[in-house]
Amino acid sequence: MSEQEQTKQLNTSSRYLTFFVDGEQYGVDISRIKEIIAPINITHIPKTPVYVKGVINLRGSVIPVVDVRLKFGMEEKEMDMESAIIIYEVNKVSIGFIVDNVEDVLSIDSKNISDSPSFGSGIDTSFIESVAEVDNEVIMLLNLEKIFEADELLNISKLEGEDNSVKAAEQ
Repeated sequence: MSEQEQTKQLNTSSRYLTFFVDGEQYGVDISRIKEIIAPINITHIPKTPVYVKGVINLRGSVIPVVDVRLKFGMEEKEMDMESAIIIYEVNKVSIGFIVDNVEDVLSIDSKNISDSPSFGSGIDTSFIESVAEVDNEVIMLLNLEKIFEADELLNISKLEGEDNSVKAAEQ
């Protein structure tokens, strides 16, 4: 490969949806996002982890909803007019992620993206795919699949088909 081709390959950009949770800016690859919706009624499901807020009925599809703040061990916050639910595809299952507010869609050049920081063996940062610097701001680029343990993801995906009474009740 010529030097020019290598430079061209290195200077590619990707598109990320950026959002805030507890004052910190995060980003996710836009190709995995199905849609972004305003907060709607969430039906609570008993005996689920505290970060699983319940399920929503979105045009006939039952979608589990996770509060990112709670999953990250942050303080719970009531949803407000700024809050949003990002519908994201994880292992062919749609999951809603509650965030404080959605910021923008950015094209981030690969030269502005670096590997995620390592904090030692005691701290799990596997869900931070990489870190981007945009206009002197640091944006943590997440892999939302990796914020869950394998068994957590399996249990959440079961919620998608488990509560068919939600469809009937909300129609």
